[in-house]
Order: sequence, then C-alpha cells, then structure tokens
Amino acid sequence: MAQQERAVRTRRAVLEAAASVFAENGYSAATVSDILQRAGVTKGALYFHFDSKEALARGVLEAQVAYAASSQELKVQEWVDGGLLLAHRLPRDPMVRAGAVLSSDPQGREHYGSAWPALIDFSAQILAEAKERGEVFAHVVPRQTAELIVGAFHGVQLFSQLECGLADVERRIAVLYDHLIPAIAVPAVLARLDLAPDRGARLYAQAVAVDASALADIAR
Repeated sequence: MAQQERAVRTRRAVLEAAASVFAENGYSAATVSDILQRAGVTKGALYFHFDSKEALARGVLEAQVAYAASSQELKVQEWVDGGLLLAHRLPRDPMVRAGAVLSSDPQGREHYGSAWPALIDFSAQILAEAKERGEVFAHVVPRQTAELIVGAFHGVQLFSQLECGLADVERRIAVLYDHLIPAIAVPAVLARLDLAPDRGARLYAQAVAVDASALADIAR
C-alpha cells in the first residue's frame, strides 16, 4: 500500500511539473529535462509513468478535464458552473493553464490531441439533460451549442491572456455567459441562475473546504 501511494504521489508530482513547464514554455520549447528538474524525480521514475513528452502532454490534458463542478438542481447552472470554475482556475492552476496552452498549439496537438473534445462532450451531455428537463428552449441543439461555447470560451480566454495575462478572465467569461445564456435557457430558469463573475471563486472555496474537512476526518 505504501509503495502504491508513493507511485501515485510521484505520478502527480511529474504531472504538476509537466504542467508548469508546458504552461510557461509551450509544448515545443518544453523538454523532459526541464520537467525532471522541476519534479525532482529520477528519469526512471518519470518514464515508469510516462514514456514520452507526448504522453506527458496527454496526461496533463486528461487531468485538466477530470475536475468538474458539483451537481446542481438546475443542469444549466451546473453547466455554467463548469465554465466559471474553469475561468477561476485558469490564472491560478498550472494544470488548467497548460491544458489551454497545449490545446491551442497547432503543431503539438497533432501528436497529443486537445482538451476540446472532452469539454464539448461534457457540455453536450449536460445540455441534453437540461433539454429533457425543459430548462432550455426546444430549438437548442446540445452538440452545436456545446461546440459554440467551447470555441467562444477559448477565444475569450486567449484574448484575456494576450491583453492582461488572464487578470480579467473571470469577468470576461461571465460577460460571455450573460450574452449567450438568455438565448439558451427558458425565462423561468434564467431568473434563477447565478452568472456572477465571482461564482467560480465561491465554488472553488467550497470545494477546498470540503476537501479539508474530509482530510480532517481521515486524520481523526
């Protein structure tokens, strides 16, 4: 069990180091040597978990999309929460930032893919559930809407990155939802949605508090 836990910690350390290097340097300029130095592990330990730089990139992308907002009474709110939480994490979490950088690399993504298909699938699934519940208009096509919002989200975060290093990305993503959600959600649902720019920060704080409480329970 101790060996298994050590392997999990090592894999996580390697992924976090890779994310930091990819976020700072991009895929092409990043080297395995840089990642090894950042992670503080041996080459053998790194290659035990990831056999190439491409595999490291794929691991970072998988980790980026693995974290989602908690379930909500309204599926539209759950969908919006996913985007607002992602916007909050972009300037703060190298794993998320690296995912955005890797997904935007036209050369590198030919080797390791991107996070966009998984994000589109996630959005389409939630929107399909929202449509079944009558939360969105009948004309909404979940897959098309999911592709639109993922594309628009990427454009907004890229604009924020270039203009101010993501300092205003939460506000800009909230503005995006303010403009798009009224064309999607029925009025009764729209009136109940929380689209505030600080929604992602509040969700993140709640998740951290829950995790801390769970760890405290384990320690008792």
